[in-house]
Amino acid sequence: MAGTALVTGSAGFIGYHLCRRLLADGWAVTGLDAMTPYYDVRLKERRHAMLAQNAAFRPVTGAVEDPGRMAGLVAALRPDVIVHLAAQAGVRHSIDAPRDYVAANLLGTFEVLQAARAQVPGHLLIASTSSVYGANPVMPYAETHRADHQMSLYAATKKAGEAMSHSYAHLYGIPTTVFRFFTVYGPWGRPDMALFKFTRAILAGQPIEVYNQGEMLRDFTYVDDLIEGILRLIAVVPGTVPVGDADSLSPVAPWRVVNIGNGAPVRLVDFVGAIEAALGERATMRMMPMQPGDVPATWADATLIGDLAGPLPRTDITEGVRRFVAWYREFYQV
Repeated sequence: MAGTALVTGSAGFIGYHLCRRLLADGWAVTGLDAMTPYYDVRLKERRHAMLAQNAAFRPVTGAVEDPGRMAGLVAALRPDVIVHLAAQAGVRHSIDAPRDYVAANLLGTFEVLQAARAQVPGHLLIASTSSVYGANPVMPYAETHRADHQMSLYAATKKAGEAMSHSYAHLYGIPTTVFRFFTVYGPWGRPDMALFKFTRAILAGQPIEVYNQGEMLRDFTYVDDLIEGILRLIAVVPGTVPVGDADSLSPVAPWRVVNIGNGAPVRLVDFVGAIEAALGERATMRMMPMQPGDVPATWADATLIGDLAGPLPRTDITEGVRRFVAWYREFYQV
């Protein structure tokens, strides 16, 4: 399928990759991004510039939380699909700058929902995070598990966005899919994430900080695999009949939440080993305690997305890290 799509956060890591795939598949895409300075804006501008080389891409600069901005775009475009990726990300940064998360993640999602209420799209898709599972000790995380004890304000705002979207789906019949992403990595990634920071530090001969003494597990998901999952789910519009016992479909709304993860957690020290192998350099690891708001492990149950969209590709961590390192060396000429 192809049509018109409105993507928020289009200059972000995941937004860029999604827009690129949508354009390649024949979609007309409008991308909204605030170009906030949370990390190097030049990276965001470069992503948008590459997308704009395709005549079917229309970039718009602005914050999703600006009152009426989303409503105006949706009214003018009448998009077939809205994919809401714009958010203030980062568990640790939410401790230092909580107001940014309330603005972007709560008010921003509210503006998206208000716009979708006025002009109901064929499908509204909203990004959430594995961090919403918080203190849940049962793994792998399944969408039907309770997710009531978030460990950071970032996670709390994303869980609140899920609840808000469910209420709008129920009240106004907006077909809505929420995806929970699991530690996405790959080329054009965010500089504040571990792979980027570790690669930069190792090449500079600097030590890397490894939290929880290295006893961390993460369900690392390569960005191309994630994007494939999103693209397939665009066509899977929530209805009224559950798909299998694992379905999280709401009993009162055309709404469901879906994990998108690799389904195979990796030890943090093994992740570092993959970076060392790709770089041909050894890391000096500085073992650190657990950081406030963080969780020791994440692990996606991928049953539901398999039921809905078929098995997704699962890029091996060694290959995924190798591709990132190749991009990093080329982009930064190191």
